[in-house]
Amino acid sequence: MADVKLLGFWSSPFVHRVIWALKFKGITYDYIEQDRHTKSQLLLQSNPVYKKVPVLIHHDKAIAESLVILEYIEETWPDNPLLPKDNYERALARFWIKFGEDSIASITDLFLRPSKDEKERASAIEKAQETLEIMDKQGLGEKKFFGGNNIGMVDITYGCLSHWLEGLEEIVGMKLIEADKFPRLHAWILNFKQVPLIKQNLPDYGKLLLHLQWRKQEYII
Repeated sequence: MADVKLLGFWSSPFVHRVIWALKFKGITYDYIEQDRHTKSQLLLQSNPVYKKVPVLIHHDKAIAESLVILEYIEETWPDNPLLPKDNYERALARFWIKFGEDSIASITDLFLRPSKDEKERASAIEKAQETLEIMDKQGLGEKKFFGGNNIGMVDITYGCLSHWLEGLEEIVGMKLIEADKFPRLHAWILNFKQVPLIKQNLPDYGKLLLHLQWRKQEYII
C-alpha cells in the first residue's frame, strides 16, 4: 500500500486538480473512489468538517480542500515545482489562483443554476464575460500557460474551464469561451487538454455529459 491515498469522486474537477498535481510530481498513490450520496466512514473521519472530497491522506494524516492539498504537495515534494521559484512570481501565481477560485464557481453556476429572471441572467452572463476577459488579457496575456511555457499550479486550478465547462456549454447550448472573444483563453484550453498527463487523466467525456445533465436537473428540481 502507498503512503499516499486520495479520496475522490470520478467527475470532480477539484479531485482532478489533485490527481494532476500528483501525476506531475510522479507520486505513487492509492485512489479510493467515494460514493457521492453515501459518505464512507473513512471520508467522514478524514474530513469531519466539510465531509467532501478531495482528501489526501499522507502517512495517515488527512488534508482536505483542493488548494490546500496542492500547496501541501508542492511543499512536501519540491521536485518538478508547480509554483515559480521567484518570490514575486510565486505571489503573482497565488493571486491568480485566488482569483480563479473566487470566480470560477459563478461561471459554472450560469449553466447549473441559471436564473429564471432574464435581467438577472443577462447580468450574470455579462459579469462572467468580464471575468473571462480579465483571465484572457491579464492572467494569460501572451503566455501559452498561466505559468509561462509549462503548466503550473494556476493552470491546474483553472482546469475545470476546459473539459467540464465545455460539457456544460454543450448541454445548455450556450458557448461562453469563443475564440473570437477570448482567443488566449480558447487557445489555452486546447493546449491544456493536449498535455499528455492532463489528456490521460480526464474523465470520459460522454459519461461526464450524462453526469452534468443529471446535476443540472438536480439543481432545477
